[in-house]
Amino acid sequence: MKTQITLSRIGAGVLAAASLAVLAACGGPNKAVEGDMALGAPEGAKVTVIEYASPTCPHCAAWQKETWPGFEEKYVKTNKVRFVFREIPTPPADIATAGVLLARCAGEDKYFDVMHELMASQSEWMSGAIAPRASLLKTANAFGMNEQQFTDCITDEKAIAALEKRVQAASAAGVTGTPYFTVNGKNVVTPGGEGASLADLSAAIDAELAK
Repeated sequence: MKTQITLSRIGAGVLAAASLAVLAACGGPNKAVEGDMALGAPEGAKVTVIEYASPTCPHCAAWQKETWPGFEEKYVKTNKVRFVFREIPTPPADIATAGVLLARCAGEDKYFDVMHELMASQSEWMSGAIAPRASLLKTANAFGMNEQQFTDCITDEKAIAALEKRVQAASAAGVTGTPYFTVNGKNVVTPGGEGASLADLSAAIDAELAK
């Protein structure tokens, strides 16, 4: 089962319901949205694959470990697709939000490396081997941030508000859980799986490339 999205206020309170105006602002299926993080082909590519995921989602971490390497080699490094990653914090929302903010603070050139490390290190704090904050700080240190920079990063109200808007847009677009994949705007699901398999993604991508 996919991890279901929590629509509580990121960090505290209640997240405002996503409006139709937000959805309209998203444009077409390949339209870039403010805050998008992307790899591979440039904006305007024939095929855009979007993954909605969270650094605290176990199924996202499993997809990252098992499917991403093959997907990256086949489609991203070859620039056959534009791969867009959009964050949706899932429980524990405070840890997920801190992880997202940390990846953003690291900069665009390190964003994906940090996000991948956060997913790879999930088991540390989930097992109780290390406190969640200590695990996040360890990742921050590994990417050149000291404790004060880390603290300032994860308490940045403007960054939290920007993330909230991105979550609203995802909700308005009909995203219901993580990981959630679209190929040119069409949801791709592997029956009975926890994320789109490489075979199912390939089928959808190759069909679009052939048009």
